[in-house]
Amino acid sequence: MKPQTPPSELALAFDPLKPVLMRAAGFSMVISLLALSPTVYMLEVYDRVVNSRSGGTLVMLTVMVILAYAVMEILEKVRGAMMRAAGVQLDEKLSERVYNAMFQGFLRRHVSGGTQVLNDLKLVREFLFNPALLALMEAPIALVALALIFAINPLLGWSAVLGAIAQMGVAYMNERASRKPLNEANRSAAGAQQFAEASLRNAHVMESMGMLDAVHARWQKRQREFLSHQAQASEGAGLWTAMSKLIQQLLGSLLLGLGAWLLLGNALNGGGSMMIIGSVLGGRVLAPLGQVVAQWNAVVNVRSAWARLEALLAQIPVRPEAMALPVPKGFLTVEALVAGAPGQQVPIVRGVQFGIQPGEVLAVIGPSASGKTTLARLLVGLWPAISGKVRLDGADVHAWDKAELGPYLGYLPQGVELLDGTLAENIARFGDVDMVQVEAAARLVGLHELIMSMPQGYHSPIGRDGTMLSGGQRQRVGLARALYGKPVFVVLDEPNSSLDEAGDAALANAIAALKQLGTTFVVMTHRSSILGVADKILLMREGAQQAFGPRDEVLAALQQKAQS
Repeated sequence: MKPQTPPSELALAFDPLKPVLMRAAGFSMVISLLALSPTVYMLEVYDRVVNSRSGGTLVMLTVMVILAYAVMEILEKVRGAMMRAAGVQLDEKLSERVYNAMFQGFLRRHVSGGTQVLNDLKLVREFLFNPALLALMEAPIALVALALIFAINPLLGWSAVLGAIAQMGVAYMNERASRKPLNEANRSAAGAQQFAEASLRNAHVMESMGMLDAVHARWQKRQREFLSHQAQASEGAGLWTAMSKLIQQLLGSLLLGLGAWLLLGNALNGGGSMMIIGSVLGGRVLAPLGQVVAQWNAVVNVRSAWARLEALLAQIPVRPEAMALPVPKGFLTVEALVAGAPGQQVPIVRGVQFGIQPGEVLAVIGPSASGKTTLARLLVGLWPAISGKVRLDGADVHAWDKAELGPYLGYLPQGVELLDGTLAENIARFGDVDMVQVEAAARLVGLHELIMSMPQGYHSPIGRDGTMLSGGQRQRVGLARALYGKPVFVVLDEPNSSLDEAGDAALANAIAALKQLGTTFVVMTHRSSILGVADKILLMREGAQQAFGPRDEVLAALQQKAQS
């Protein structure tokens, strides 16, 4: 006996919604029955009013059908509200999980870790009130309608069954015709959007070097691929949707004609009115299938979105809750570290091993492509190691809960990225803004006077990606963010690459000031200005550790080697 596959995390998220979906399905069946009110009203008018000439009967029937319409409208409103509430509940349950998985996927360089998954969650949520799903909820009434048709006459019943089979055949052909081009269209659209976003981030480079036409041509090529796949999918879906409508209309007429033929042979149970009822019920049998075929694009899209979400959540499982660790003091040890980019087994850093004490400053030097940036990412726990460990106070930095460790850690990457918000919000890491700490961090890096010269001071917006600031200003804001709250361990990757002489001096003073408070620093640098505040130096070349020790000893050894 094959072991039963456990439900996915995404499927389990729908478990709390099942009672709501069941109630919505009940409402849908009642709505489907009430949709027969016009037919019943018509038959009753012909049967009772026309024959009896009774105005009172007409008034009574009219009031009843109006009440049926009102109840149907109310039930549809309530059902819609229920499904929207279910969508909100699903979003509350999954949005943080999906966002965190997307974030971790991007760090680990998973293909499924892009922003597309947020749109996938939106598609799944909005499908809860898609007409295709609501039509499926009405499917039980289609079976009731089919049973009633069989009760009128088996020939009518089997005709309705043949119509349903034909409708399912259309749905199958629609699936075959539209699935591949729709999936290709979605991939092409995502690729075109990502390329456009990357172009905007590099707009100044493109404009300065006249790249706009070439980049636009590349984007246009991707856009044409998307439009081509979309047109192919739409043509196929349009053909089968038209076929579905044709079958539904033909079945109604066929059942009416068959009913008349059976009536002529006295084989129609219930009399002449059953011709019309059989035709109407035949339409109810095919209505759910017809609605699903009409909405097939949405069905394919949500199925693809579901698969991508499931893949991402399976690749990035929920991190188990780790035991809370004490506040770190800044003891850093690196043990035989071998590491490369996530998902790659080719090492960039090989055999790095050193240790520094709280309050010490380590300057990491070496030529370009020597592994300094990779080491910086390993030290703050962004990338996993192939072998070896980075430990802070004896604890594995990569496994340490970043929400717990973050307030005690500062990091300035080589490419400073700021978020759309105010200066204060960016320096305070978008947490609760402590203006005393924000101003202290800004003063440390020599940014306070510049900020106060702005019309809105610390509440000045910086624009998307910090476009309202110069390169040097962005680097200083990123540095202030890294030093916010006086962290105990700080990693700076080329922190002075965009700084002028004054900024360079402010950086050295900031490191010296926090060093006196016990902050441990690791600074990747090409500039000698940082060496004045360094206690130790690590020399790297081609990913390997060439020298490590007290600053003066390493510098003397390097000078002696250069002279020999």
